[in-house]
Amino acid sequence: MTTKREKSMKEQDRVIVEQALKILRDELGTVGVELTDPAAAGQYCQLRLGDREHEVFLVVFLDTRHRVRGAEELFRGTIDGACVYPREVAKAALMNNAAAVIVAHNHPSGVTEPSMADQAITRRLKDALTLLEIRLLDHFVVSGQGFTSMASRGMI
Repeated sequence: MTTKREKSMKEQDRVIVEQALKILRDELGTVGVELTDPAAAGQYCQLRLGDREHEVFLVVFLDTRHRVRGAEELFRGTIDGACVYPREVAKAALMNNAAAVIVAHNHPSGVTEPSMADQAITRRLKDALTLLEIRLLDHFVVSGQGFTSMASRGMI
């Protein structure tokens, strides 16, 4: 049986964790911050998307030195998929004057293994962005439990 004090401690812990995550999310997503460490980029994307109940597709816009210019959640889908349009990603990247982008989406199922569809859209995004001289640095598949970097797996 859980005591009243134990419940209070759990609630305090939850509040502290939420505050810490907000600070980290705000710090990593600040315009001008260099995002050169793949692990930090993956953690940032996980913090932004990991707890979502529906698939959400995020684009982080970077300058030539990989400093954050901005980030935008471009697409929202269902519990098991989201439509991603390379044209809209390219348009947003150009509007943000991005030299490079990192993209990410969540899997509400908790499985961060990239699907065949994830691999296909990554190729299409890379091809479209390359024509505009915008580098696709990574595509992260995230969940509340972790993330997978497609670049580190040689999928980009």
